[in-house]
Amino acid sequence: MAASRGAPSRTLAWATSGAILVLAGAQRVDAGEADALQVIQVTATRAPASTQEVPQGVTVVERETLRRRVPLTVTDHLRGEPGVYLQQTTPGQGVPIVRGLKGSEVLHVVDGFRLNNSIFRNAPNQYLALVDAWNLERIEVVRGPLSALHGGDAMGGVVQFFSRTPSFEGSEVRARGKVGLQWVSADERTGSQLEGEFGNEDWVAHMGATWQDAGELRVGGGETLPHTNFRSEGAYTKLILNGEGDSQFIAQAQFTRQPETSRYDALVPGFGQTRPDSSELAFEPQERWFGQVRWRTQDATWLADTSDVQLAVQRIVDDRVSRDYLSTNRDTEHNSTLLAGAVGHFTRRLAEHHELGFGFEVYRDRVESARSRTNIVTGAREVRASRFPDGSTMAWAGVYAADRWTLHPRFDLLAGARFTRYDIDVTPTINGIGVQMQPQDVSGSLGAVFRLTDDLNLVANAGRGFRPPNIFDLGTFGARGNRFSIPNPDLDPESVYTFDLGLKFANESMRAELMAFRSDYRDKITQVLTGDVDSNGRVIVQSRNATRLRLRGVEAGGMWQAGDAARFSATATWTWGEEQLDSLIYPADRIPPWFGRLSAEFLAAPDWTVEAAMNWAAGQDRLSPRDEIDPRINPRGTAGWTTFGVRAYWRATPTLNVATGVENLGDRRYREHGSGFDSAGRSAFASVELSF
Repeated sequence: MAASRGAPSRTLAWATSGAILVLAGAQRVDAGEADALQVIQVTATRAPASTQEVPQGVTVVERETLRRRVPLTVTDHLRGEPGVYLQQTTPGQGVPIVRGLKGSEVLHVVDGFRLNNSIFRNAPNQYLALVDAWNLERIEVVRGPLSALHGGDAMGGVVQFFSRTPSFEGSEVRARGKVGLQWVSADERTGSQLEGEFGNEDWVAHMGATWQDAGELRVGGGETLPHTNFRSEGAYTKLILNGEGDSQFIAQAQFTRQPETSRYDALVPGFGQTRPDSSELAFEPQERWFGQVRWRTQDATWLADTSDVQLAVQRIVDDRVSRDYLSTNRDTEHNSTLLAGAVGHFTRRLAEHHELGFGFEVYRDRVESARSRTNIVTGAREVRASRFPDGSTMAWAGVYAADRWTLHPRFDLLAGARFTRYDIDVTPTINGIGVQMQPQDVSGSLGAVFRLTDDLNLVANAGRGFRPPNIFDLGTFGARGNRFSIPNPDLDPESVYTFDLGLKFANESMRAELMAFRSDYRDKITQVLTGDVDSNGRVIVQSRNATRLRLRGVEAGGMWQAGDAARFSATATWTWGEEQLDSLIYPADRIPPWFGRLSAEFLAAPDWTVEAAMNWAAGQDRLSPRDEIDPRINPRGTAGWTTFGVRAYWRATPTLNVATGVENLGDRRYREHGSGFDSAGRSAFASVELSF
């Protein structure tokens, strides 16, 4: 497919690029906040700091923006943001692709605790959908490796989700609550949220529940896709105790569940297929349980000026039911991981312009996995090899330090370093194969912020990210079709070296960011032929640190507040990737095309805001060998597309907010590159939020 087939016109592409160069910035400002353009983040530094003063590219999606949206999953909150492309294999699931990397190559964090576990695969997976999209205060995305601060998997970047932490003023005990309702026409989706909290300035009890029911999806042109309906439900509670001075104790629990979510791309023939892969394939159920206790203070102690320590546990259930096409054998699986950890971060001011951050992380993850097969005709049942070696464990401990030193009023130097050691025990499978290994890693980063003017900063950053082999990488042994996989106890962590150079601008009416990066991904784990054959004629393969991936790109976007009544924003991202295995060089897989967003927002009346937006992506015909045989991807390439939408926001009363609009006004049929199904056609939506 030529890149122009179905893509935005050349004129549109140039116009968009021009708008980006004018507006070039990464953060979107919420209504009513145009006079406060210095956005504070914590992910890039593990302590509060302005996005303007960190050397990495950072996106912050604030609560007011989150409240206006009607997401299917939590990833929908990131659509159109710089450097973040979304992939969905089936509705009810989704992953962000950050700088061309995905899955376990990107670290996902919830309230300071990692979501990634030992069975995350370095490919699209379903686990991020188990973060409740309704219970969020903000989202932060740091683009580029951040392993010096956040450890393994932070190669493409870190995506952190923050749940709500409400507060009250005064000593009188008070209560408040909220009811939220949503409706979307494309999938006849309904959703609701009930939330309440009570307390005073010393303590707050917060709780809520969410529910969502999505029907079959209508795509552009009117076709309705089967196997696209699903349901999700969640609950959460949080207790906040405010101590003397600036100390705070938090205890919370979160639960999210999808009872049954079908794998659409396996149940419907894809590109190059005349029949589907499966007659049945569903996740039944997917669940996430999370509990955390956390203490943080800004009161100085003998150890540090500020402290943040937490203990947490997370259990993810990944149960499945599957049956090959027209087969009489149904497989039922139970898979789960139990991840427990302790995390601490501290800061100490060494001098007036010199601050040191340091901390530790200790985690342990244990995998449970079982599989059985039932003949749906005879009822006969047998135990089968599990997806992952049951009882396998992965534990690690790391220490790190991050130093910020203002060498000159216009020049900051930031440096970080980390040491991490792993203990991985993959229990023997029914083939009698297991592995034990203790890899370790030293990682670091060096960044600089140059204040060219009071409004404009030049930033540069060099960092190394790493990803250790996990249970998913190490746990597939024995016969698999015409191959026989053998273990490799000498696998090393994958690593990526990235250099960023960018400009950040902020004044009273504009915030801007333009970043360019180059990444060299080394020691990528892949299965390679050993040259041997087993006694049954199967070729013997082994996972090795065999491939090299080169990535480069440009990320831009921006916001301009034109007086009190209008605001304009734009984003655009370009990524290029190339992989090498021995002497063979080919395009990297699932690299996003050019993509971005343009929007204009107007204050139509004191209580009315109207927004018009355009989302777009160019065509992508640079396909890897894996892409070319992936039934989710057209072997001729993915066509480009442009969609338009309008939204209106009405503050009916101080306690009632209404949002409504129409997306994909032209009813365009299109597919986001790498996704397993076409996107929604013309779709109306409405949401109501009533506070009391």
